[in-house]
This record gives sequence, structure tokens and C-alpha cells, in this order.
Amino acid sequence: MAMMRLRREDPRVVGSFRLHRRLGAGGMGVVYLGSDRRGQRVALKVIRPDLAEDQEFRSRFAREVSAARRIRGGCTARLVAADLEADRPWFATQYVPGPSLHDKVVEDGPLRAADVAAVGAALSEGLVAVHEAGVVHRDLKPSNILLSPKGPRIIDFGIAWATGASTLTHVGTAVGSPGFLAPEQVRGAAVTPATDVFSLGATLAYAAMGDSPFGHGSSEVMLYRVVHEEPQLHGVHDALAPLVSACLAKDPEERPSTLQLSMRLKEIAAREAQGLHDARPPAQREQERERVELNRPTARYPERTARTDRTERMERRTGGSSRPQAPARTGGSRPSQPRRTNGRQGGTRPGVRTTSTGRRPANPRLLRQRITVFFVVTLIVALGIAAAQKL
Repeated sequence: MAMMRLRREDPRVVGSFRLHRRLGAGGMGVVYLGSDRRGQRVALKVIRPDLAEDQEFRSRFAREVSAARRIRGGCTARLVAADLEADRPWFATQYVPGPSLHDKVVEDGPLRAADVAAVGAALSEGLVAVHEAGVVHRDLKPSNILLSPKGPRIIDFGIAWATGASTLTHVGTAVGSPGFLAPEQVRGAAVTPATDVFSLGATLAYAAMGDSPFGHGSSEVMLYRVVHEEPQLHGVHDALAPLVSACLAKDPEERPSTLQLSMRLKEIAAREAQGLHDARPPAQREQERERVELNRPTARYPERTARTDRTERMERRTGGSSRPQAPARTGGSRPSQPRRTNGRQGGTRPGVRTTSTGRRPANPRLLRQRITVFFVVTLIVALGIAAAQKL
């Protein structure tokens, strides 16, 4: 979330919280980054002065803060503190680090089908907790969804209304963001959990396409399209389009419940995540296979290949083979014929050791016998010579 320096007119302390930066400003007031004495960071919203002077707004705001305290669930920013009697009422919620869904799409483009479904499943589950507390968010949109490291979080319950309340302000205008408002909000009818389902459908369409399903234009044009025209979902993934279209039904009774949405989106997210690898284009899969083949080792024994490379380099330097050659035979002997080795060195039988010249070593027992015979014969010859000399 983008942060800005405090302006001269901004307060420095609100309640027990010290303010550090501006996080943004909206139709109800300014949001600040603050912290308490323990260092806990909060997002603190201070209500606009003109709304603070409206007693009807104050009483309605007090009811909504009381309802927001009852919201439980990991997909919402927890309410930390509030002061409804201050000159300018304020409330503080848990600070959620991470970009908004709007900023994520603007910077990185539309999300993949698996990611859209995963975000939608988490948001649907969060809305179940919101609606169980008797609250309707009424302004669910990409900028009110933060993508924290622990998952998406719904923020800004500043205009949340109790179930069944009217959507009109004291001046008769609809509260919310054109393009993400439900038709019943535009007409001024009572809001229900189905109102948030419509906004969630428009939000998921934005995440998948990078644009609102009702296009662009002035507030009046956008509100007219929401009530009278069908959404444009040409860029929504095929796996998600039918479900998103059901969320954007004009009649609230035709929209799925948040519980049904959560279960269905979880199924789509799991299926799309499993098919991400196989869903790659054929050219990309072929390039991946070629890259694997090129990186595969070319020799079974790399050390033998290295010795072969050194031998070849030596042969190129000397102009011939670097292996020692056997002395040539003389006397008109026949030229030696290459011996068949059948893959064994020197043509020996398996298991028989050979010397470096390719010959088998002498049998130690036979060698001892020959030496003994040599000494005996030598001794006999010597004794014979000595006897002959005496005669």
C-alpha cells in the first residue's frame, strides 16, 4: 500500500495512536498508518468533518462499529479500537501489509485462472464470517482487498451496513464505487448478503480481465450499465466465466450464496492449479524438453571422456598417436593382425588379469619349480666340472 507524508492539517495523535503516514483518502475520511505504545501498527480512519456533524450518520456509524466488532475470520482486518464520541469519529483496524488487488493487476496484469479462483475462494469464506455477524460490506472492490503474505484480506468496513438497511445517504445518493455496486444499491433497495456477492463477481472479473465488466465512463453511465446492461466477460477464463456471470445476475435471488461460491471456487482453484503445467502452449513444452536434453550428461563415465580429450589433444600436438607403439618385427615376419577382443582388453577371458603389455602374468607355482630345477642343474654341472678337474 502506498504511503504519503502527513500534511500540515493532519493530526499527529488520535486516541492512543501516533500517526506516521497517510495511507489514502476516500468518501468517508482519511486513512492513516499509526501505532500504539506497544508498536502494534494499525490503519486508522478519521471521519470527514461534514459527516461528523450529521447525527444520523453518527448513530448509524455506531451501530456498524458495534456489528464490526462481532466479525470473526482470518480474511478480514480485525477492528482494534474506535471512538464514536470524538469530534471526528474514528476507528482503527489491524494493518495489513501488501498491495491491493487493484495495484497488483495494474502492475502485473490480469491474474491466472488458478490465482483468481484462489483469491475468490478466500474472499467468499471471509464474507461468510461478515454476513454471519449481520453485516454487509457494501463496497467490496479491488482497492479494498489487500494481498497479504497470509492471503487476501477484506478491509474498509467504513460504510458497511446492517443487513436489510437502505443504501442511500441522507442526500439520496448511492454509497459505493460505480462498476462494483449491485443493482439494488443503485435503486436504493435494501441490501443483503447477495449485494456483496455481486460486488465480488465484479471484482473477480476485474482480476481476470484487468478491467471492470461494465467498462468506463461517468458515474451516471456506469450506474446505468449496472442496472440495465449485461456485463462484458470476454476476457474471463472459461473455467470461471459461468460462476462470475451468476454472481452478476440482476436479481439477487439468482446469485449463488457465499458458501456455495467458496466451495465451487476451491474446486476450480485446485483443478486449474493441477493443469497449469499441461496447459502450457506446445511450443513452450517442446522448448522445455530440448533444454532438458541439452543439459543431460553426454558420457556415462566423465573421467574416461576427460582422458580421451587429453589424448586427442596430445595427438594433435605430436602429429600422431600418443600411445607407445610396439617394436616392429624383422625377418620378413607376417604383419600382425588385429586381435578380436569382444569388448575385453587383450582378448582374455573374463576374470583373467593381464599386464600392461596385454600378456598374462606367470604362474607363481610354476615359476618356483623352474627356479628350483635351474639351481639343481647348475649344482650338478658345477660338481661334475670339479670332479673332472681332480682327475
